Amino acid sequence: MTPNKELKAGFFTRILIKFWPAMAVKQMARQMGINNPLFDKAHYLFTKVKRVDLVPLKSGLRGFMVVLDRRTALYFYQNNDHFVYDGYEMGMYNKGDVTIFDQTKG
Repeated sequence: MTPNKELKAGFFTRILIKFWPAMAVKQMARQMGINNPLFDKAHYLFTKVKRVDLVPLKSGLRGFMVVLDRRTALYFYQNNDHFVYDGYEMGMYNKGDVTIFDQTKG
């Protein structure tokens, strides 16, 4: 299935959506080829996080950090038209800038 192809919900899936939405989402994700165990782990991680800060990198490279609970920083650098994950560090970090996206064009 291509990423932009629309997924059509069958009769069984529509019943699941009505009575058991979480199971319907998992079934539709499987049909789209999404790696459920990976996203389940990410969901578990982010439900435990109390604070997320976004911080632009000061290294001169285009990128940003996602800081979790001011203790763990996930690094992302620009690679042409997208960002790639580059690793993490642990320590104490300052608060991020909640206005980081205020200047973006919508």
